[in-house]
Formats: sequence, C-alpha cells, structure tokens
Amino acid sequence: MPSIGWRLLLVFCLCSVSARALASPQEAGEVTADDLVEKKAGTAEVYSPYAGRDHPDRVFFGDTHFHTRVSFDAGLIGTSIDWHDAFRVARGEEIVSNTGQPVQLLRPLDFLAITDHAEFNGMVPGIAASDPRLLADPWGKKIHDLFNGGPEGRIEAFREIVRVGTSARNPLGSDELARSTWQEFVKVADRYDDPGRFTTLAGFEWSSTPGGDNLHRVVLFGDGADRTSRTLPFSLFDSEDPEDLWEYMAAYEKQTGGRVFALPHNGNLSNGQMFSDRKRSGAPLDRAYAEQRARWEPLHEMTQIKGDEETHPLLSPEDEFADFESWDVANIDGSAPKEDGMLQYEYARSALKLGLALGRKLGANPFKFGLVGATDVHTGIPTSREENYFGKYAHTEPSAKRHDREVIPADDPKLRILTSQEVASGLMAVWARENTRAALFDAMIRKEVYATTGTRIRVRVFGGWDFTSDDLHAADFAAIGYGGGVPMGGDLAKAPSGKAPRFLIRALRDPDWANLDRVQVIKGWVDAGGETHERIYDVAVSDGREIGPDGRCRKPVGSTVDVENARWTNAIGDPVLAAHWTDPDFDPRQAAFYYVRVLEIPTPRWTTYDAAFFRIERPANVPATVQDRAYTSPIWYTP
Repeated sequence: MPSIGWRLLLVFCLCSVSARALASPQEAGEVTADDLVEKKAGTAEVYSPYAGRDHPDRVFFGDTHFHTRVSFDAGLIGTSIDWHDAFRVARGEEIVSNTGQPVQLLRPLDFLAITDHAEFNGMVPGIAASDPRLLADPWGKKIHDLFNGGPEGRIEAFREIVRVGTSARNPLGSDELARSTWQEFVKVADRYDDPGRFTTLAGFEWSSTPGGDNLHRVVLFGDGADRTSRTLPFSLFDSEDPEDLWEYMAAYEKQTGGRVFALPHNGNLSNGQMFSDRKRSGAPLDRAYAEQRARWEPLHEMTQIKGDEETHPLLSPEDEFADFESWDVANIDGSAPKEDGMLQYEYARSALKLGLALGRKLGANPFKFGLVGATDVHTGIPTSREENYFGKYAHTEPSAKRHDREVIPADDPKLRILTSQEVASGLMAVWARENTRAALFDAMIRKEVYATTGTRIRVRVFGGWDFTSDDLHAADFAAIGYGGGVPMGGDLAKAPSGKAPRFLIRALRDPDWANLDRVQVIKGWVDAGGETHERIYDVAVSDGREIGPDGRCRKPVGSTVDVENARWTNAIGDPVLAAHWTDPDFDPRQAAFYYVRVLEIPTPRWTTYDAAFFRIERPANVPATVQDRAYTSPIWYTP
C-alpha cells in the first residue's frame, strides 16, 4: 500500500492536471490552432498551403457509353456479361469474356456509366427468364419463341426488332418489364458506387435513327436510385426529336431535383443531321433552340468504336492528321451513301465553327460543347488499348477470324463496315477534386474534361491574358492557371487593349505507353462577314525538332514500329511536352475557340497485334500503325 506521502503527491498531480484542463488554453500557456490559422479579421498566415483549396487537382479516366447483355443489340447477338461483371471488370477485376477468355484491364477505370438502350429495355433478361410479362404480349412472345428456336430463329428475332425499331413504333403493349429492369439497374449501380475509389453513374442510350441517320444520345444522371428510380428511360418510341428528349430531361430535374444531361455521338454516321442548321421539323434554328441545346448537351462524344469524328480530310485539307479512323461511307445502318456536302454537319471541329457563326447570328451558340471519348462497347468489357482489344461485340472478341466480319452490313458492298475497321477508342478524362458522383458530374457540366482515343495521356490547358513563360514551369502551375485564367471548357471575354490570349499547356504520356510526338493548338474563328476559318499551330514538338515561322513542324516524328512482330520502343518522342503560347493572329473583334490536340508516337494498331498473335495476314484496309491522341475541350473567346 502506498505511503501517505505518495498518496498526497498523486492527489496533487491529479488536481494540477484537472486545473490545467479547466483553464483556457491561453492561460495554460499552450499554442493552439487559433494561433496558427488565419482568422477572418486577422493577419496571420495559414501554415498549410492546401487548407481551403478547392480547385481540381486530379484527373480521372472512365467510360460513359457502355452496353451489357440488357441492350438488345448486345444480348441478342451473344453478349452474356451482366451489370455485375461489367462493374467488376471496370474496377480492375479479372472476369471471363463472352467467348470464354480471361480478360482484365491494365489499370482500373475510375468511373463507369452503364448506358443500355432505352428501346426494348428488359427484353433480353425477359427472354432468358421466360418472364410472364413478356409472354403475355403477343409480339413479345413471338420474339421469345424465335430466339429460343435456334440460331436461325435468333437472327430472325434480331432482324424483327431492328425492323420495328426503325418504324419508331413500340410493339410492346406494356412498359412494366422495362420499368422493373430500370429500377433494378439503378439499385445495382448504387451498390457498386464506392466514393473516393470507383464511381458509378446511371444512364441510358436514346437511339433515334430516322431514315437510318444517327441521332443517338447517351443520357447521364448525376443522382442515385432515390431519384433515378422515379423516371423511366426515354426511347425513340417516345419521340425521334431531340427537343422532346430535352423536355424529358427538364421534367426529370423539375420533378426530382436531380441532374441530367445528354451526350450526342457519331455525327459521322448521321448523313449531315447531327449538327444541322435546321431542326428536325425542317425549320431554321432559333435562339431558343440554341440555348436549349447548349444547356442539355454540354459535351460531345467524338471518338469511339464507330470512328473518330474530330475532323475529315475534305474539311481540313491542311491537317495531315485529319484522316484518323474515319467511317465516312454511309449512315449508321448502311442504307444511304455519304455525300461530301454532309460532312460539315457531322464532325466536331466543323460543328464548333458552325456554332460560332450561329452564335453571331442567333445570339446563342448551340454547339458550344466539350470533347470526350468513350468505347460504345457492346460486350460489357471496356478495353480501349490497342494491345488488349477485346472487340466491341461478342462476335468480334479476339480470334483469328474476326477481321472480316461485318459490323455494319449493307446491300451495297461499298457501304459495309468490317470488324477490322472497329476503333479501340476511347476514354473520358475528367479534372476534379475527388472521385465522387457529385465532383465528376460537376466537372462534366463545366466541360473540364477531355477525350483520349484509348490511352491515358494527361493534358492540362489554361487560357488567360497575362500568363508568362515562367508560369509554365512554376510548381503551383494549376493554382496560377485558375488564378489568372480559365481551364479547358472555360470562356475568355473582354480582351484587354493590345493583348492576345495566352495559353499554358502541359502534356504527359500514359505512364505505361507511348512517348509524345507533339502538342497542337487548333483554332477556329468567324470573321466579320460570318465566314468560319481554322488553323493548326504546333506549340511543342519532341526530339528537338523545330517549329517554323508558319507555326508548323513539318518533320514527322518517325516510327520505331516493327510491323511484322507488333513491337515498338520509346526511343523517339518525349515523355513530357509543355508550351506557353500566345495567339499570333488574334483579332479581338472575332469570336474564336481553341482546343489542344496531343499526339503520341506511332504504335501498332490492334489489327497488327492480332496479326502477330494469331500469325495471320494483317488486313490491308486499315493502317498498320496508329497515333493515339487526346483532344481537350475548347476554351472560347467571345468579343
């Protein structure tokens, strides 16, 4: 037992501690957080330079155009992968493909939106389960019986669905099967959403195809099942007119307090309809239309399986990189050939220019959109790299015989598209603060996003009036960019007297892939007479090459590709390129846009990898190599 002396000492210490705890921190002589953190009315500095910082500081890569077995043009032609396996492979797990092959991504995606078709939603699961709700419908039972009648019956079932779909008439008498499928899906999407690590988004594809011309949109929601379960996907059976789709989205936001927008894609298969200067009704565009389109369609998906649609050689004859993965012979079902006059209303660059002209005329720009990529995969497997290409349909998964299969059949052989012409593209890159639905959706709405054709190039651009070359190399590059200008997707206005836009650009190669060839600024503008123009500027090039007085580097980067063995090295190009660039031709009276294009050095195309792996002849209808690339959303200047 302690002595009385020890007990007195213990009591004294406890009392001292209690008294100290009850005293104010200042009385106790402690240094507190208030001594270090700046008060609203004080002058002390904050020690942590990151406290309170809220500008985006990370780039996230994902896919927002993605089909599983639930889509009729996937599940009825061989796709067996469901929502669960789709989310699992996207977040980095190995799964078994539709043809029984193990498949895994090199790196997980950061986010995924599953966007099965609104049309016939729920039919494939209904056929598989012989769902009574499907069998109770005469047409549904017909499709069910055909599909289960063997290979020929499956082909006939698919043809019947396509025929009915092009008639824009829903043959099913009830939407109950579609409703229950959608409500199940949005709950599954919530289940796989893991804030900070992996984000899921709910969406669907609206598949309007009047006369075989592609007007498709992907619709993305920024909300969870508590809101998305209160709606039903809007299909072409509801309307073929995008203005009606915008009304649907407006009603959703009003009724639920949620957020939604649409992503048009494949203007290159619209035969001049996607960026037409007329409405679906044939009436000329007006300001109300322009404002609504800009509001509901802030982004455009311009690279994916069915061709890259940045620009076309006939539209951009001075652009040696324009003829990239072009699908330019017909509309989406191969029923009508392409005419040269249609092209200007089909490609992103020409649409951005047309938007400037229409903005000058109408007072609002209908085509003021950011640029993104996606896969449009119909296998449930989001592979976008050339060396790991698992096709975009179940019958085009890896095999020695896949190259000659038809993706778009047509009566005229000249209008057909073969599997060898499938494009490995692409990905959406998003600059955000964190990997959550809210942060990613915010970034998409403000257009702080960019497209890649499949690899994970990192690129950042800021536009302003006072940037210096020293800012390019500053450690706090992003803080300077946001503090003195705007990021991709932003707007510049009211040019200071005597000044031209200045841009800070940094690009970094995919850490697991190819070095960079060059960085370019693509400028488009409209003159006093309403005519539009474009110009390309090389602003950073690799390997010590020089940029000439005309702003172009005419010397190619070269190639290290061994085509026969599908091998290459990073012995050329640079891992990092950067530029501080000022527009040398700026006219403050002319509206303009600027976007950045970053090109990698040549690497083998997926068909070349196939030829080496399967020891077959390389298809002659596509190039042996590819220069993957990134396209940033534009920065606009408005006088």
